[in-house]
Amino acid sequence: MDEHPSDIIVRVAIPEDAQYAEIICKEIEDSAKIRGTGIAKRSVEYIVAKICLGKSVVAIQRDGTWVGFSYMDSYENDSFVSNSSLIVAPAYRNTGIAKRIKQMIFDLSRKTYPHAKIFSITTGLAVMKMNSELGYVPVTFAMLPQENNFWDGCKGCVNYSILSSKNRKNCLCTALLYDPQAKNKKSLSNDENE
Repeated sequence: MDEHPSDIIVRVAIPEDAQYAEIICKEIEDSAKIRGTGIAKRSVEYIVAKICLGKSVVAIQRDGTWVGFSYMDSYENDSFVSNSSLIVAPAYRNTGIAKRIKQMIFDLSRKTYPHAKIFSITTGLAVMKMNSELGYVPVTFAMLPQENNFWDGCKGCVNYSILSSKNRKNCLCTALLYDPQAKNKKSLSNDENE
């Protein structure tokens, strides 16, 4: 890595970023194998669609080298939004890039779906910490979307058999949720106490 992390561009992906879809999918798969934990596989076509729809964030070096990625999906008539597949190229891990990507995909989710609950499921401590800093709280799986197309996305994860055997009530992942209505209620109650 020759560039300083502050020289890396983190932005909402544009259609031209579809060129990175294959490396993103490979890195997601490789990372899951190395960690020995669940990261659901996604197809190149799926990642391309997220990029072309403006529902993802990409990090690149100024020379165009891919650095990182994350995307969002909406469920239950846009009342829930997932922030998923936060991945950073190995050479750029522990540089703060993941945090910048996470912040931008969170902000994009809030802007695109201002009333939606934003959630993430993860086995990664670093992601849990970032989510906590953004105001997410741990929740049960019952508080996540219940539609099948959300849970079908877990089929590419090595832990899917555990999730299935538990009737989608729990798994090895931790569920985290940001509820903008809860934040507004908390703010109002704090204002009333002043």
